[in-house]
Amino acid sequence: MDRTNSRDRALRERAQAVIPGGMYGHQSVGLLPEDYPQFFARGEGAHLWDVDGRRYLDFMCAYGPNLFGYGQPEIDAAYVRQLGIGDTLTGPTELIVQLAETLTGMVTHADWAIFCKNGTDATSMALVTARAHTRRKTIIRAKGAYHGAAPWCVGRPAGTIPTDKASQILCDYNDVASLEAAVAEAGDDLAAIFAAPFKHDAFIDQAAPDPAYARRARELCDQTGALLVVDDVRAGLRLTSDCSWSLMGIQPDLSSWGKCLANGHAISALLGSDKARKAAASIYVTGSFWYEAAPMAAALETLRLVRETDYLQRLESLGRRLCDGLKARAGAAGFGLRVTGPVQMPLFLFDDDPDLRKGFCWSSEMLARGVYVHPWHNMFMCAAMTEADIDGALDAAEAAFAALKRQAPDLGPVEKMAFLTAQG
Repeated sequence: MDRTNSRDRALRERAQAVIPGGMYGHQSVGLLPEDYPQFFARGEGAHLWDVDGRRYLDFMCAYGPNLFGYGQPEIDAAYVRQLGIGDTLTGPTELIVQLAETLTGMVTHADWAIFCKNGTDATSMALVTARAHTRRKTIIRAKGAYHGAAPWCVGRPAGTIPTDKASQILCDYNDVASLEAAVAEAGDDLAAIFAAPFKHDAFIDQAAPDPAYARRARELCDQTGALLVVDDVRAGLRLTSDCSWSLMGIQPDLSSWGKCLANGHAISALLGSDKARKAAASIYVTGSFWYEAAPMAAALETLRLVRETDYLQRLESLGRRLCDGLKARAGAAGFGLRVTGPVQMPLFLFDDDPDLRKGFCWSSEMLARGVYVHPWHNMFMCAAMTEADIDGALDAAEAAFAALKRQAPDLGPVEKMAFLTAQG
């Protein structure tokens, strides 16, 4: 896709002058194929429009916040109504109590809630709450697991120092022996075990949690007095309306939530059991915008739709239609395509593609056909998608596989991406 004279290209050039690196975070320059748009104009339902007017079926859903569709009328109406009454005030409105009551009524392990703005806020509060509760320092988390962009957990080393990650032990996700060894190493200083709802690391196949691993994590926390933390920022409300590990009968002490909690409006939460209530009350956490009322109104409406609609069944049905169809079409074209993770949050990786050249090429071909997929990050289904959307995406995929097959002999290596370089 030629963007030589595009508005997107002009904005990139302007951004280079005033934004370090040209862009940051998920949209950092170099993380996606060069022909992917950097800037967007609007979203509606399951679709995005870039600043050059091109329309895409969006399987990234804003990296997760879009659960019911961009601009969902009922959710946005609740937001706008509250915005007209009062949003950022000197203190919270009664909506903070209503939202805490709603979440503690929905999430089995939760007796209290603290609200913040993004997932990193929530996971970092879980860390300090666990340390305040246990009066210990050491935490255990899985290698490669993403828990946010704070110095204690960020993947990139730039700007951090070794002490930022002090008192942490890494284990292998789903490996009981590795977890037990980490707990033994922590000894009597273990404050918490952090767990992703499933293995959703970037660049590698996703994996469901092993119930034996989850049970052992719960047992080890009970035996040592440490807290079990499930980081549900990415998967919360997409696998179940309860905490994700409740599907295995495991109740954590703390869980972190964000992304789609208010269908794209900025709010996140730390939920906890009575066990950790005193510790949560003792820590000092705040933000000038953490009491904002409009996102809380949007979250309450989102949670109403979670309770009263069949959204989860839709996500599962549409996700299964997409995943099964992609595997069939890839096989017919002669490609090995690994489709891993829950169907609501699938990841697509090609066999024999260590430098992602196939993935980048195929993703670009999908983009050219109006479908926004990601070459190395898990994607997301939203309830605004339709069967016709999925069937259109599968038709685009079939054509993209054919284009990849034609180009395969001439594909050169993808230049090593900034993120991979930073990771070493």
